[in-house]
Amino acid sequence: MSIGQLFLKTLASGFITQDELTWIARNQLNFSKCEHGTALKLGKLVDSGQLEIQFSL
Repeated sequence: MSIGQLFLKTLASGFITQDELTWIARNQLNFSKCEHGTALKLGKLVDSGQLEIQFSL
């Protein structure tokens, strides 16, 4: 999965999973400037409450 695909998926669903957040954290050093900006946008959406973090049990 790419950060762009993840961004579109989370916008459509309104949720981001803990595993997806972990994937972003592990791969952020390999992101281009554009991908880095997309990851920051996801973080801002979570911070503002527009995206919810979905925890798995």
